[in-house]
Amino acid sequence: MKKDPFIIGGKELSSRFFIGTGRYPNPFVQNEAIKASGADVLTFAIRRVNLESPDEDAILQHIEGQSFTYLPNTSGAKTAEEAIRIARLAKASGLSDWIKVEISVNEKTLLPDPIETLKATEVLAKEGFTVLPYTSDDPVLCKRLEEAGAAAVMPGAAPIGTGLGILNPYNLSLIVEEANVPIIVDAGLGSAGDVAQAMELGVDGVLMNTPVAKAKDPVRMALAMKLAIEAGRHSYLAGRIQKKRYATASSAFESYISK
Repeated sequence: MKKDPFIIGGKELSSRFFIGTGRYPNPFVQNEAIKASGADVLTFAIRRVNLESPDEDAILQHIEGQSFTYLPNTSGAKTAEEAIRIARLAKASGLSDWIKVEISVNEKTLLPDPIETLKATEVLAKEGFTVLPYTSDDPVLCKRLEEAGAAAVMPGAAPIGTGLGILNPYNLSLIVEEANVPIIVDAGLGSAGDVAQAMELGVDGVLMNTPVAKAKDPVRMALAMKLAIEAGRHSYLAGRIQKKRYATASSAFESYISK
């Protein structure tokens, strides 16, 4: 099999699973789930971290001694200006120069604000951040975010935390087809089946928190998601057979009737 590197912002990652750190029942389960996931990248809301002393923060101290790429997010921001300010604070604290731009104004749906997300992406990319914007599954907007300097684009499959799965596979396939940067499905997935479907559409990775953290067994679910990502990616690269209307025998029929 050919090598299948996964590179974002010039950094090669060994895992296509980005995992969140919130909503676990306790720090022990969080750590065990992260281990089972095999993830390289951890994401968390910057507003939940003590930026004056990130090494001693209640969230990050539980994963001390482990090597991860941190992807802090701007959850809670309602404008581009707020998201930019939060990102700059995180970078100044030494936390990370990777940033997940997350801007929403509707607390019921938590859908991303497309205009403010694009504004923040343009500014932060010019300032040298590795920007991964969370956005809707709009193919045109995803392309605009790429052109604005996003290192990867992260369309949602469904609203955050709903577990509804992929509501619009057609749009996701179009986004993948047009992209020249990695596409990471972020939000709305609920099961390993959802994950495998996303990967088979050709996305490069998956970011999730709630489906793992709120599962009855988060550690086992983290492992299931990891395996689904791997299986879906292999299936996509292998190339599925075409769908046909009628049956085709797996072995050719031979006639043994003597003439």
